[in-house]
Amino acid sequence: MYNKPFSKRTSSAGSNGGGYGDRGRSSGGSRFGGGASRGGGSRFGGNRFGGNRRGGGPKGQRIDVSKFINKAVITEEVDVFVPEHSFMDFTFEESLKKNIAIKGYINPSPIQDRAIPHVLRGEDVVGIANTGTGKTAAFLLPLINKAILNPDEQVLIMAPTRELALQIEQELKSFTQGLKQYSVCCVGGAYIGKQISELRYFNNFVIGTPGRLKDLIERRNIKLATFKTVVLDEADRMLDMGFINDMRYIMSLMQKDRQTLFFSATLSPEIEKLIHEFLKNPVRISVKTRDTAKNIDQDIVRVKGATKLDVLHDLLVQPEFNKVLIFGRTKHGVEKLTGMLVERGFKAASIHGDKVHSQRQRALKLFKDEDVQVLIATDVAARGLDIPNVSHVINYEVPQTYEDYVHRIGRTGRGDKMGKALTFVE
Repeated sequence: MYNKPFSKRTSSAGSNGGGYGDRGRSSGGSRFGGGASRGGGSRFGGNRFGGNRRGGGPKGQRIDVSKFINKAVITEEVDVFVPEHSFMDFTFEESLKKNIAIKGYINPSPIQDRAIPHVLRGEDVVGIANTGTGKTAAFLLPLINKAILNPDEQVLIMAPTRELALQIEQELKSFTQGLKQYSVCCVGGAYIGKQISELRYFNNFVIGTPGRLKDLIERRNIKLATFKTVVLDEADRMLDMGFINDMRYIMSLMQKDRQTLFFSATLSPEIEKLIHEFLKNPVRISVKTRDTAKNIDQDIVRVKGATKLDVLHDLLVQPEFNKVLIFGRTKHGVEKLTGMLVERGFKAASIHGDKVHSQRQRALKLFKDEDVQVLIATDVAARGLDIPNVSHVINYEVPQTYEDYVHRIGRTGRGDKMGKALTFVE
């Protein structure tokens, strides 16, 4: 049960019962003032359906609330992952090793340590890993090296959301400084003419969401016959969002003799079917030991007898709630909650499918730079976001599926950081 203030974390891996009872005394105000300020934008947008599921997706399921309670595992002696390689051990070209060193990378994460050698050998790879484990670099670094060795190499990368696609391109650019490798990000919600213009030039990497990529392929702006490598990132979410037909269409036009990399946080019968359909004798790498990270302290907040907004207010005025990501189910609900928090004096911003991409990027920047305390989001809009030092994830509304819950709370407790996740229940 979550009580104010937080009780000391235990070393137990589980918990039962409980919940936040009485709302308690309100502070009668907030130290935060005003709304979000204006920030920069981006030319990139999202999928052409504004971030909503295409062709449906899983219907809501009843989730046992006990799944939302799990104490972070704290022990005196922690098993430390010992990689088999350092980044300098991999057979990367020296120019790439230099860029890796500039970014301060020394030892790889488990998914990087195990996947990179296989990708360098040109093998198909299936990677199952929790969010925040460094899987983007696990496929980008060996593919950058592949393009250094063969400047004509072209790689197609598919991602479920515009934000994730843009983050992949940003990480790519940080590793390819001075390497004369070129990329374009093709996502919906942005001016397609600009993307068409960029596609007239040679690009080693084409990154995008399936819907916009399919549009550009049908317009003959992307000719897949020249692509020998494809990456399906967060394939489970692309399936969930209804992109399966677009994925199959794109994969059917790829060369048969290709390298395919497939990354997912979950492994379901539907995902197994896609693996069998798209990959050839893949190497399977799983570094996922449990559904949710052991360093995320999870609990429920019972709101019976009190308004949810007042309970949320009393949480947000506590000093430890300094960078909070709140999830709602609907775009309207997210926008309404944002307005109510701003009226109460909190610095808050929102992201959802009805926002144009420049607005979403502005809100993300404000939150990343800690110019706002609270970011309120829908599941689709927040998928794949990599935001450092999120102190708390709050499920203001219970997610539709347990898989959505796993992805929501994965925004905190990333890497070796501790995090807290609270779920409001009636």
